Amino acid sequence: MSKKALIITGVGVIIGAMGGYAYYHFIGCASGTCAITSKPLNATLYGSLMGSLLFNIFVPNPKK
Repeated sequence: MSKKALIITGVGVIIGAMGGYAYYHFIGCASGTCAITSKPLNATLYGSLMGSLLFNIFVPNPKK
């Protein structure tokens, strides 16, 4: 991976982690039985994974 690809993916991880924690904080899970949003760590990790996958779409493919 190039340096630009790592930066784009890293930004996606950070934004996704912030979004995951914000989702936990503002919406969350009232009953505590939700697998992802019942704990802040789970929501943050899931958000960072989704953010990295989303931002990885914008990484340009190297030309052959």
